[in-house]
Amino acid sequence: MKKRVPVHFVVCLDNDGYPASLEVGKLYRLIPDVEAEAEGLLRVIDESGEDYAFEAKRFYEITVPPVVEEVLLAANRS
Repeated sequence: MKKRVPVHFVVCLDNDGYPASLEVGKLYRLIPDVEAEAEGLLRVIDESGEDYAFEAKRFYEITVPPVVEEVLLAANRS
């Protein structure tokens, strides 16, 4: 059986300087990036559909129930 890799999401708290890339109050998929985190950054899939690193203070990490996670991931694929 395949081990399930946890998927994390963050909610945007601040989009100053990035209004086209981030929306306040919107959930974004967090991409694990140890190097970015060491620099105080989080890598997320932004409005362009690409992953970019932004200041971690712009986000708050949340835990979503599995059924919500499935819907969010399916929406990101389409």
